[in-house]
Amino acid sequence: MLEGLLAALSPANVLLALVGVVSGTVVGALPGLTATMAVAILVPVTFSMSPASALILMGAIYTGAIYGGAYAAILLNTPGTPSAIATTFDGYPMAKKGDGDLAVTLGCLSSVVGGFVGALALLLLSPPLAKFALAFGSVEYFWLAILGLSLVSALSAADFLKGVVGACFGMLLAVIGVAEVSADVRLVFGSQTLLGGIEIVSALIGLYCVPVLMDLASSPARHLEKPPVGGGYRLAEAARLCVRGKWNLLRSSVIGTVVGILPGAGGSIAGLVAYTETRRRSKNPENFGKGEPAGVQASESSNNATVGGGLIPTLVLGIPGTPPDAVILGALLVQGVRTGPDLFNEGAIVYTFVWGLLLATLLMLPAGLLIGRRAYRFVAETPRGLLVPVIGFLTVIGSYSIRNSASDVVIMIALGVLGWLLARFGFSASPVVLGLILSGIAEQGFVQAWTIGSAAGNLAGTFFGRPLSMVVIALIILAFAAGLRRKGRGQFSASPPPLGSGAGKPGARQTSDIVAAALFVAVAVVVWADAADYADADSSVFPKTVSAAMVLFSALLAWRGLLGRRPVPISRASGSVPRRVGVVASMAAAAVLTPLAGFYPSVLAMMLALALAANFEKWTLARAGGFALCLVAVSGGFFLLFARAFHVPLPSGSLWE
Repeated sequence: MLEGLLAALSPANVLLALVGVVSGTVVGALPGLTATMAVAILVPVTFSMSPASALILMGAIYTGAIYGGAYAAILLNTPGTPSAIATTFDGYPMAKKGDGDLAVTLGCLSSVVGGFVGALALLLLSPPLAKFALAFGSVEYFWLAILGLSLVSALSAADFLKGVVGACFGMLLAVIGVAEVSADVRLVFGSQTLLGGIEIVSALIGLYCVPVLMDLASSPARHLEKPPVGGGYRLAEAARLCVRGKWNLLRSSVIGTVVGILPGAGGSIAGLVAYTETRRRSKNPENFGKGEPAGVQASESSNNATVGGGLIPTLVLGIPGTPPDAVILGALLVQGVRTGPDLFNEGAIVYTFVWGLLLATLLMLPAGLLIGRRAYRFVAETPRGLLVPVIGFLTVIGSYSIRNSASDVVIMIALGVLGWLLARFGFSASPVVLGLILSGIAEQGFVQAWTIGSAAGNLAGTFFGRPLSMVVIALIILAFAAGLRRKGRGQFSASPPPLGSGAGKPGARQTSDIVAAALFVAVAVVVWADAADYADADSSVFPKTVSAAMVLFSALLAWRGLLGRRPVPISRASGSVPRRVGVVASMAAAAVLTPLAGFYPSVLAMMLALALAANFEKWTLARAGGFALCLVAVSGGFFLLFARAFHVPLPSGSLWE
């Protein structure tokens, strides 16, 4: 350990840790650029380094990227990474109230605490925790995914029933494309665009970011309150909150570490579990979703703890805990380092890496505070005529760069419009996103358990007979019970206004709920009919099961609408519909024109159109020229960054060939 500590503190490794943290933070803050992409891009750079230095650089990038996702979550209500989904619940409301600087600082301190706990667990508890991960089989992973869905359904929406229906809908969206278990083509209806399925990060950008863009462009109301002139980082205030919430930070960090060691679980589940537990233990649970600092603490400490937790099965068992861990594992193999239980006894490399991870976590504090303050001031003070085009550009290039496909951009925009419409009916985007994320884990575990149980003639024993499964099922029941218990109480997350009559009137028939329930039932019927034509029964059992669950909960939603009951009163939204349409039309035109005119000309035209749609001030020659120069400079800089540094093959267009 001492030899590894001295090696990690060498000037070269300290510099690599700092560069990695800053780079990862910036990448994680950009919608569409995940921690996996950030680590993968730099793998070739590490081939010429020593194994310890290469690991420190990749670990620092990974740590920084997980924290960087909090910036977009707090300032734009758009998780920069899936791990930051729970951060939006209270981080964005804090920013709306003018406490964005406090939220960013609090998130940074919480991330440092969580990162330290996860790294210490990696250092001290790797072998026993790795053995715990091996106890989870396919059935447990299925129930773990359902636990994640039950948590987000109870937490992210003001309406528990709508949260459950949204989670089922997200799981069905994930079914689209070629089935992994049997290669059956599902729910594509002859479309080549849907054949590749729905990419999760593109869906996340669409469901979270596009509705924000539409609302930003529709109203002149200020997006965020400006920070006070000369305002600081509010470090002392954030530190006092952390001291007051020390048990929340510790508990959430432990949750993140434990969830992180389960391969495939990741920071999104960890953040939701920690958020749920924090709210359950709070003396004021009704404050959550309205800007409660403890919610930010729980989410950020837990998702950063998964960094160290996910590396435990990676290093001890050779089983990646998260996608970035898989990239790091590949780099280890290239460097000639073999993972296994004896890795911690064979030399100082692994200890150098762990100490380097702790060092990177410490360096994240000054780097995160500096970047966070600048980011908050930029978003709060930038005119929306510039802010909307820049965010729109990042959403398009981020969605495109995942699979180098313009189809993903089209799907992203379509899901964004769908998310905005669902919000008008009172549905939150978070259950849909989590359904997408967790559907793969749930389906794989469900199908495997179904196959084993059918062969043994004991389905009930397979799903409910294992002790660990029973523990997870008990947690699911508690989560659903908590959601139902809150059904008639004041909720902590306000739903957008629904369409239809009777909004907010007790006893009046809730037309919007009845219409929404009917539409979801129709979707379930279409899925069931499509599943009847699959060649392999393994491809149909999961979508049929989810469809049946969605019909059940939709029927309950319709019945409640007929009775005229709604958990919370809701008011209508305002804003310019033509401007919202202009945002969507501009982005869709860019996606369609990209293969023909090329990426840069298409998105530059899109940015100019978005500037026109989002600007509410009087145009002057100087203002128009300044906006145009800024948009050209920003788009050109990011275009070169993606094309040269990230090696994204952006199309030049068939017209110019």
